[in-house]
Amino acid sequence: MGTFEIDLSAIESWEYIELPEVYDITVQDEHCYYIDAGGKILVHNSGKTYSVIQLLIIIAAIKQPGIRISIVSHSLPHIKRGAYRDFKSIMESFHLWSDAEFSYSDYVYHFSNGSYIELFGLEDEGKARGPGRDILFVNEANLIHKTLYDQLSMRTTGTIFLDWNPADFNSWVYETADSPNNKRIHSTYKNNLSNLSQNQIDIIEGYKLLADDFMWKVYGLGQRGASKELIYTAWKVVADLPGKGDVFYGLDFGYTAPTAMVKVEFYEGQIYVQEMIYQTKLTVSDIVTKLRNLSLSQSAEIFCDAAEPKSIEELHRAGYNAKAAEKDVWGGIMKVKSYNVFVTNESNNLKKELQSYKWLTDKDGNITNEEKPVKENDHLLDAMRYAIFTKLSKPQINMELFMSLNS
Repeated sequence: MGTFEIDLSAIESWEYIELPEVYDITVQDEHCYYIDAGGKILVHNSGKTYSVIQLLIIIAAIKQPGIRISIVSHSLPHIKRGAYRDFKSIMESFHLWSDAEFSYSDYVYHFSNGSYIELFGLEDEGKARGPGRDILFVNEANLIHKTLYDQLSMRTTGTIFLDWNPADFNSWVYETADSPNNKRIHSTYKNNLSNLSQNQIDIIEGYKLLADDFMWKVYGLGQRGASKELIYTAWKVVADLPGKGDVFYGLDFGYTAPTAMVKVEFYEGQIYVQEMIYQTKLTVSDIVTKLRNLSLSQSAEIFCDAAEPKSIEELHRAGYNAKAAEKDVWGGIMKVKSYNVFVTNESNNLKKELQSYKWLTDKDGNITNEEKPVKENDHLLDAMRYAIFTKLSKPQINMELFMSLNS
């Protein structure tokens, strides 16, 4: 987007214009281009963060001198990567930014008319019970607990904005959005096409081709995560690995429970998985013997359970390229579900785990708010998740795309 001169004092309203230089600001008829700031407004997906911050700056700089505005998320690093970058970019495009007016220690910008906009994370939950404000914007609201939102809300005298991507199966934000007292706004990437590159659009629309429709429904259509109890629903069986792609391994240590290892091949944007080890009462020296018997290259990456640093170090000393894996269960599952997954026919234990791997449910059969899998018969699936999430997150996640999805 190019920069352009704008007389902020002359702004009376904002409306959607089909030009690449103009950002959408809110929603009308399910398009992200109109905002009624008379009550609580809830927006989600496709330009949402950028649009709300534009509005908040206009309110603070022009419309309501002396107003107090808070932009909040679950962590300050998340704020720095997203909302703060948007805030500074918009301020600079409006020719309002001054380093002298921004406190980098507190992340507060003071306007000359007495207004301020503060940005903070909730790593310290006590911040939710801190000083009040006139307007609140909670970015990625589904990532904070309802109790923290309640504390923020009761200390807010005016409008509250929430945004999120609807990947959760159950979340307090859905109940809040459905309340007749609030305005719910739905938008998708199609409402923000002028600000997305063709590569970003291709990645989002590529989700339509996945056998598992979860990613397309959430990030393409902006629909809420479906409450399917079975986690992996669309994997397929193949005779063998292609033998042409990038190969790496996942290892879940066990003893009473099975030690489990999988071989993963990433080929033409798809995942192929083969069961390699599934056996109880294996020591690390036993695992080393098995790796040698499998003729495993010592340069091959083995992504291991990070809770076993001693075992990882022993493998490393034996000459193997063992590494601690990322442990984010939800993020790992979502990463696996973002690919077409093929499992070799002889991987019998892996197939059994896939067929029984379910979300934890309550007594009524509803998936719990924690959105955790049932912790049983998941050893090979843990190993698979370690490998795929750790190896492919950085190469495969386009940060520009994810920033746009969270904006």
